[in-house]
Parts: sequence; structure tokens; C-alpha cells
Amino acid sequence: MAPVFSHGDLRLYLLSLLDESPRHGYDLMQALSDRTGGTYTPSAGTVYPRLAKLEEEGLVTKTIDGRKTVYAITEAGRTEVAARSGDLEGIEAGLADSIRLIADEVRGSVQEAMKSLRADLAAAAAADRDTSRQRAASATMQEDAARADSREQLRRAEGLVGEFRANVRADLRSHLAHGGVIVASVVDDLSRHLDTALAELTRSLRG
Repeated sequence: MAPVFSHGDLRLYLLSLLDESPRHGYDLMQALSDRTGGTYTPSAGTVYPRLAKLEEEGLVTKTIDGRKTVYAITEAGRTEVAARSGDLEGIEAGLADSIRLIADEVRGSVQEAMKSLRADLAAAAAADRDTSRQRAASATMQEDAARADSREQLRRAEGLVGEFRANVRADLRSHLAHGGVIVASVVDDLSRHLDTALAELTRSLRG
């Protein structure tokens, strides 16, 4: 997956954030997260070296405020931001495209996982119906078999849910680890799909 910011774009974007107001390092990282809908949060190792470079170039200054280092843009920095306003517009457009792409990929992965889960739940429901038919032939044996089968299906369902949770978590963390972004609408979709799966499971168990 392509990085959220192309080479040099993060430097200019940091400068534009400081053009809005002075900020300390954590403030900048939080601002980047907010501007990308929480889908991209850079590390300190990504932000601070760029701030140091901007300071070397005379584009920002820093002051110590208690335990925090506050960065502020200089007139030279404002001049660069103004001169590269077109580049900033392109960065904003690229961010929007990147967020949409990652959201589509995550949504597709969640939908595929939910299809598989629904199929497994339907198979479990079918097994329960078969068990009900067997109960009519031998009440005592069927009761014992039903209990054993129910315990097995419970373990199976728990395993499926655990595997699904692990896969979704791994996919999301992998996206973030590779510079990906996750928008709130993706998580909202996941919540709706899970609610639907739960409702289907409840209906299946009630038979």
C-alpha cells in the first residue's frame, strides 16, 4: 500500500499546520491524526527529525514551555507555505484519495469475512436442525448427543469468532503499520455487519 504522504509532502504539511498556530510535537501528531480521520498517526521518530530540519532551514523556531517544546513558524516559513499553496491543495486531495482507498479495502475485507461467518453460522444452524430430527428417533441417546454436539458447536462458534476477530485486528493493524488509514465509516460498517451477524445467529438459535 502506498504511504499516506509522498516524499517531502509531510514536511510541507507540518509547516502548514504551524502556519495555523504554534504547536508542540504531540500536538502536531494529534493534528495529523485528526486531519486524516484517525487513520494516520505518525511516530515521534517521523515528526521530530522533520521539525529539526525545518528549524535548521530557518522556517520554524522552537521555545521551551515547561516540559514541552513549542514550534512556531517564521516569516520565511510563511513565505514558503504561501508560495506552495498549490502543492498543499494537491496534498489535501491526495490524502482524501488515500483515505477512500484504504476505507474501500478494509470494507471489502470485512464484508468477505462476514460472508464466511454467515456461512459457518448457517452450517451450525443446519447441524442443530439435524440434531432435532435425530432426537425423535431416540430420546435418551439424542439428549446426550445433542448436549455433546451443542458443546462442540459452541467451541466451534467461539473459535470462529475468535479467528474472525484476530484476522480483522491483524488486517487493521497491518494497514496502520504500513502507513494506512482507517476512517470512522469503516468501523461503523463493521459494527453494522456484526450486529447483523448477531441477529442472524440469534434467529438461527431460536430456530
